[in-house]
Amino acid sequence: MTDFTYDLIVIGSGPAGQRAAIQASKLGKKIALIEKKNVVGGVCTNIGTIPSKTLREAVMHLSGYRERNIYGSAYAVKQSVTMEDLLFRTNQVTRHEIDIIKHQLSRNGVELISAKAALIDAHMVAASSDTGEGQRILSTDNIVIATGTRATKDPGIPFDGQNVFTSDDILSIRSVPKSLVVVGAGVIGCEYACMFATLGVRVTLIDKRERLLPFVDHEISDTLSYQLRQQRVILRLGEEVSNLQVEKTDSDSIVSISLKSGKEVSAEAVLYSIGRSGNTKDLNLQAVGLSADDRGRIKVNSCYQTEVPNIYAVGDVIGFPSLASTSMEQGRIAACNAFDHPYISMPEYFPYGIYTIPEISMVGQTEEELTQAGVPYEMGHAAYREIARGQIIGDQTGILKILFYAETHKLLGVHILGEGASELVHIGQAVMSHNGSIDYFINSVFNFPTLVECYKTAAFDGINRLRQSPSVFKGDEQPVVETT
Repeated sequence: MTDFTYDLIVIGSGPAGQRAAIQASKLGKKIALIEKKNVVGGVCTNIGTIPSKTLREAVMHLSGYRERNIYGSAYAVKQSVTMEDLLFRTNQVTRHEIDIIKHQLSRNGVELISAKAALIDAHMVAASSDTGEGQRILSTDNIVIATGTRATKDPGIPFDGQNVFTSDDILSIRSVPKSLVVVGAGVIGCEYACMFATLGVRVTLIDKRERLLPFVDHEISDTLSYQLRQQRVILRLGEEVSNLQVEKTDSDSIVSISLKSGKEVSAEAVLYSIGRSGNTKDLNLQAVGLSADDRGRIKVNSCYQTEVPNIYAVGDVIGFPSLASTSMEQGRIAACNAFDHPYISMPEYFPYGIYTIPEISMVGQTEEELTQAGVPYEMGHAAYREIARGQIIGDQTGILKILFYAETHKLLGVHILGEGASELVHIGQAVMSHNGSIDYFINSVFNFPTLVECYKTAAFDGINRLRQSPSVFKGDEQPVVETT
């Protein structure tokens, strides 16, 4: 057997790389993690998930959004919110997360190397440092590529980081604009459109698709569209940008956007969010016979293994769903596969969390997927306004819906829009992962008053729908009547 310096080299210190390195370390392996930035955590910690979700929380608090249904639409904690206000907490949380990551890597014995990595062959990696240490050639048994992504830029768009920017630049804008155009209504585009609209910014959201977030349950997506319009967001769906230019005046700048339909849109600032591209350009993939697609993504199998057996790729660099939670799991699975360590994973029950305002979360199948598959399902529905806790927190718009087999009651999907959706979804996830039915919600007692009661209300609603159907009514059975 060949002696290598390391059992595993991980390239990239985002959530996927962290989890791969730590999992391999727990298996008693010698690990090196190479990160080209001078800080760990990748996009997730430094300019993506952690900063944007902290920014969202600052927006929700300072704008008084959560209390408006109680104290009126004019209520706000701070009338004039600045970027300094929003970033105060964001910077604190980011620094804390970086410190936590460094500590976790250190106490698990992972060697952290600050350098740019490039593949030499399937077992050799060149680590080039800008600090004067030169280049090191490292040998390894296995490699995990977890280099993440960067915002995709249209070469014809004049990005300047202030008037025209990507989600990677947004933390550096000087002030909150009075008007904003968001081009691209994917997860990132929708999240930022919601944040700025909540601050009172006049937002226009443009996307060439006919509906928001097409992978989300149709009812949830439609409800989000309605809520955005209630926040004065103008939706330009089924539209494409044909031209964009910045017009500078003596005191200000205006961005003018021409759409292919002939419409003209203008705003103080434009967020271009047309997707993300994998950071694979400098990896020298061709040296090992690998290639990336036109968006820089690497193809892998179900074990996150590339076409080179000892080289794995995980996280955003392999594409959808590009979530921190799924990236962590991919990193863990890749490390386990690399060292033939048994593991259990249930990708069909991975939850999705989308931090729009209100937030969205889902697990399992949508109504559209079940209909296309010919599955005889039924739906149960609960509105936050029906639940005491919903009234207490002032959420009048939240909804929770469950999908289940009509005959066996087995839970097939949970879809939530509203406060705490990304937390609530895990109850449904736990039931689904144990092949449970909605009878669990009917027979269980939940704390009162809590939003979790939505599950019980939705379950009763679904059962009552079934009992009204002649195809499932069994004569001597009595309809289940909700008593809450």
